[in-house]
Amino acid sequence: MRKSDLITNISNKTGIPKVDVLVTLETLLKEIKSNLSNGENIYIRGFGSFILKKRAAKIGRNIKKNTAVQIPEHYIPAFKPSKEFVKEVKEIQNA
Repeated sequence: MRKSDLITNISNKTGIPKVDVLVTLETLLKEIKSNLSNGENIYIRGFGSFILKKRAAKIGRNIKKNTAVQIPEHYIPAFKPSKEFVKEVKEIQNA
């Protein structure tokens, strides 16, 4: 499912115009990106958490030049689903 399909489904189920759904979804995504960029995690009860995971510094390899490269410590965004979300997906798969 693509973003356009999601917008169409939400619009059809709620009766809200697609333009309004698009603006709402874009705003939600911008807020998630903005908060994660500022180091803040986002917790949505019953859905999951958007968190930052810390990656330790390590030594990588540049295969073309056959040299070692120092990769510094950094953070990456991650999503951790809630227990209810995981349970619901498992029930759908087992049905």
